[in-house]
Amino acid sequence: MINTPDNRGPEGITVHNMKVLMGDSAFLIDTGSHTILYDSGFGFTGFQVAEKIKAYLKERPLDYIFLTHSHYDHALGSAYILRYYPNAKVVAGEYAAGIFKREGALRVMKELDNTHALSHGVTDYPFLGSELRVDIPVKDGDIVTVGDLSFEVLNLPGHTKCSVGYYCKEKKLFLGSETLGVYNGDYDIFPSYLVGYQMALDSMDRVSAYDIEYLLAPHMGILSTEETKFFLANMKKASVSFAENIVRMLSEGKTTEDVIDDFKARFWHGSAVELYPLAALRLNTTIMTDLIKKELMGIS
Repeated sequence: MINTPDNRGPEGITVHNMKVLMGDSAFLIDTGSHTILYDSGFGFTGFQVAEKIKAYLKERPLDYIFLTHSHYDHALGSAYILRYYPNAKVVAGEYAAGIFKREGALRVMKELDNTHALSHGVTDYPFLGSELRVDIPVKDGDIVTVGDLSFEVLNLPGHTKCSVGYYCKEKKLFLGSETLGVYNGDYDIFPSYLVGYQMALDSMDRVSAYDIEYLLAPHMGILSTEETKFFLANMKKASVSFAENIVRMLSEGKTTEDVIDDFKARFWHGSAVELYPLAALRLNTTIMTDLIKKELMGIS
């Protein structure tokens, strides 16, 4: 079980790590009057995440669950947490809300969650994918009001088509998306554009225009003001640099397997080893390589 220290966010807000495993993504935002769970982790850890939330909140309610996208390691846990907090309002993009209704998508979530569960010795748990729900489907520009705070929704496609972020102007706080890249600590960012390279860069440009002092990063948690500055200044550079490296390697006759080895050597260290299972690294790097072939090299 992961028990990293809680992190303090902007004045009047605390952010608490509710992860059970490194690969989970679940952080509780406490404004003093209201609570928001930012992403919800895997399905097979969902009940344990709920227990951690309950231990912190005691008799207080969980008011909202903000989901960044529909991937199982971010969204599936919400179905389990809702067993504990059925009155919590789930907020997610309209596109994600549609995905949760697809039998094929739920089947893939189950397969991926089961595979990851087995890698941690978990073999017996219920699959609650059919209980996934979105109470407040949002689109770009919508405002979600939480007490005296407001969160602007930004569509940020690139990692997935359904990826969104949430910006709180009052606190200069941005609840991020993997489209921007994944922060690996130690001032390291690895790219994660899985449905579109240029659309990911466009999403980064959008975010760069906002006045952000605190970034809540998927999987990692609240970044310090210095880490936030670094991330915003370098997220696009990291994605562009990796794309240019793919073009160079393929132009030199290297293979996708070579690109995977290069990605592993550059990024698969520290927390990324637990955060990013090798099978996922291979799959995602292959997808990114195919995107670069298509978008920058004209190879379909």
